[in-house]
Amino acid sequence: SGPGLDAIEAAKRVSPGGSVIGVEMTERMIVAAARNAKTAGVDNVEFRAGDAENLPVADSTIDHVISNCVVNLVPDKKKVFSEIFRVLKPGGSFSITDLVGENLPPELLASAASLCACIGGAPSEKDYLDAIEAAGFAQIDIADRFRWVAPELEGIAGVVWSLKVTARKPMARAA
Repeated sequence: SGPGLDAIEAAKRVSPGGSVIGVEMTERMIVAAARNAKTAGVDNVEFRAGDAENLPVADSTIDHVISNCVVNLVPDKKKVFSEIFRVLKPGGSFSITDLVGENLPPELLASAASLCACIGGAPSEKDYLDAIEAAGFAQIDIADRFRWVAPELEGIAGVVWSLKVTARKPMARAA
């Protein structure tokens, strides 16, 4: 959740009685996010220590997951989507905006500058969507694509774009 901006905005928009959980790896950002929520007057958001590959959330308890430029930075994208699937209630959904790319040189993907620019680790769109499907999601929809222009890409044949994708966990089947 970083400094909590997306989580705070989500907390303002949930239905009455609803709440938001932000997951963050660093204690420093958890403290900053909690402070930002207090400053914004939002009291229905909680920030938990954890990471996208091991979400600190119980199975089948979440209605909707949002993520903004995180999955591409995580080494095991299939694990991330499996975790999102695990925590969502049947019928739950996600909205994720992330970076994907094509023909990017390995040295670019591995560089510290590329990681800081959220380009590092960017998978192909096909690999990204395959990971979502492999986790068990249905109704996978690409809501938007936006070409990413960054100094790190100047003179490189590859391309990076922002992908907004939504999907839904199927409803539980009757026994």
